[in-house]
Amino acid sequence: MHNSDPFAGTPLTIGDALRRGKETLAPRSSTARLDAEILLADVLGMSRAALLARPTEPLTRIAEATYDGLIARRREGEPVAYLTGHKEFYELDLLITRDVLVPRPETESVVDICLAALPEEGEATFADIGTGSGAILVAVATQRPGLRAYATDISPEAVDLARRNSRLHNITSRVTIYVGNLCEPLPEPVAVIAANLPYVPPGEASPDVATWEPNVAVFGGGDDGTALIRQFLDQAPHYLLPGGTVVMETAHSQGRAISRLAQKTFPDAQVEVHKDLAGYDRIVTIAT
Repeated sequence: MHNSDPFAGTPLTIGDALRRGKETLAPRSSTARLDAEILLADVLGMSRAALLARPTEPLTRIAEATYDGLIARRREGEPVAYLTGHKEFYELDLLITRDVLVPRPETESVVDICLAALPEEGEATFADIGTGSGAILVAVATQRPGLRAYATDISPEAVDLARRNSRLHNITSRVTIYVGNLCEPLPEPVAVIAANLPYVPPGEASPDVATWEPNVAVFGGGDDGTALIRQFLDQAPHYLLPGGTVVMETAHSQGRAISRLAQKTFPDAQVEVHKDLAGYDRIVTIAT
């Protein structure tokens, strides 16, 4: 990466490349070592475990140049998932493109709550509103083989990717994914609705998120970022079966406010705010 590189002129080993990548990314990323491992594993077409087992193996010049290019792009803030085209979510490998938000670890809490609301065996119905990459949809459907599931997204590109991820994980026979506005495309009411909708207020996204991730998947509209969530809550009662459950992810600063809106929409329901994996009040559930 630099002319003064002490490794210049000799083949770079996997261990040396990882150290160099970590040092380059450390000022920019809190997960510098992990980022370096994922990027080099992707370049070499091997698992991270295999990578770490071969620290003295030399890189080809082509592999080194490709890796250096990815490290440079990551140093500029580009998400690792966009660089590799993959992201692990709920122990599943998902295809990721720049058309969708990168799935976050905290959203796995939404999956856990949805699964708890669905029967472990037998038939049930589920909808994922604003599906993006299909992360929640795929995670829930793979855990519930009797599930008939639907998903929607306003973005045709996102819907195409969610369909690809459904094929990748062999759930297409049980899943239908629609292009459309929130709940409107759903063909029937369902038992559980998940909604991880854009909720960031104007100007409050981090510079990296605002630069790299699609704004339509980040900003929720309105002065406080809750416009889409409000629209969803207006629709949800018409698409939820009696005794059904709604699971929504929000900003940690919005949980209490959204729960009050949910209680107005579903006055007889039990509305609760749950903490995510980081301990923030981010998930609102409505149990009717």
